[in-house]
Amino acid sequence: MAQSEEKLEKLKTWVDSAAGYESPAWERLPELELYMDQVITFMNRQLEPFSAGGERLLTPSMINNYVKDGVLPRPEKKKYSRDHIAMLFMVCTLKSVLSLPEIDALVHGLTEGKEVNEQYPEFAQAHNAAIKEIVGRLDGIAEKDEASRYRLAMQLALEANARRTAAARILESLAEPEKPQEKEKEKDKDKKEK
Repeated sequence: MAQSEEKLEKLKTWVDSAAGYESPAWERLPELELYMDQVITFMNRQLEPFSAGGERLLTPSMINNYVKDGVLPRPEKKKYSRDHIAMLFMVCTLKSVLSLPEIDALVHGLTEGKEVNEQYPEFAQAHNAAIKEIVGRLDGIAEKDEASRYRLAMQLALEANARRTAAARILESLAEPEKPQEKEKEKDKDKKEK
């Protein structure tokens, strides 16, 4: 098989995989609390279709940083609950599009006044709808000529950028204004870093 045919076959395989993908339903998330290595294994398996070139989308240091930054609640006795897993799924799904502070604002904004088990199904449903929409646009992509594939890649990238910018602006409009003392702390921090 020629190299270009092999690459097209990989693309077709990925499209087929994405077409059959569904975000795990709340009921399918582990009920038992998991240790970090179990969380990593579960999450990387669930997110594998979104991994470019086999990269790991979640590592122990990432989880530790999410906890340290307050994006994810601290585990209890080094064990992660179903709520943790659902929040990690949201974070990992969004991190290629939004910054960590934007993800934090979004996840906490969505779950404010609600339990994670109430919000996660809506997130999973929106994620599934987005995947289905893209898969529909990729129908027959491997049979199209090279120029058509380049054009579609460009369109998708431009749409992703426009949607990311719009999401960031919406989150910015929802953010609470910084208090004057917080702005001063940021200025002092910036001066020290320079």
